[in-house]
Amino acid sequence: MSNLPPLADTGVFFVSSSILIDAPRDKVWSIMLDFPSYKEWNPFVRGQTIVDKSGNPLPDQTPAAGQYLLIAPVHLPPTMGEPGWFQKQSAFETITSVDHENFRVAWVYSALPKFLLSAERWQALSVVDGKTRYETIEVFGGVVAYLVKFFMYQKLVLGFNAQAEGLKKQAERT
Repeated sequence: MSNLPPLADTGVFFVSSSILIDAPRDKVWSIMLDFPSYKEWNPFVRGQTIVDKSGNPLPDQTPAAGQYLLIAPVHLPPTMGEPGWFQKQSAFETITSVDHENFRVAWVYSALPKFLLSAERWQALSVVDGKTRYETIEVFGGVVAYLVKFFMYQKLVLGFNAQAEGLKKQAERT
């Protein structure tokens, strides 16, 4: 059974991934919320920084609902090395949920008006047969979502799967 909540919108398209991780849920949760460490293990989202509305990093990088999140660089396709031209993206988001009790975190895209482009991303953890199941989904909407789907869908699928694999490797390392 999924630990992802019902989504607010079905959007134009979605990207999702899931993986079983042989590590305690608390450990995986800690890695997921340690945004400064993403560069060490995540080939898709190389950095996530809690920022103010102007994009300036905040001293406290503990995620909480209502905070702004700069996701950069995003490597499409995913790589731990340097991406080529036009393979490095970024996104400005607002964190909407950090649910420690249910092991869920979410954010929404904040850079453009929703009618142009909206995106809602959820990540959740659950326990299945003594292992941790990581699940994630992002739903894209708005008129620009059709272009995103046409030009970036396959790279996003690769990115979501690479992030899940990277999280698994990081959590199972010790």
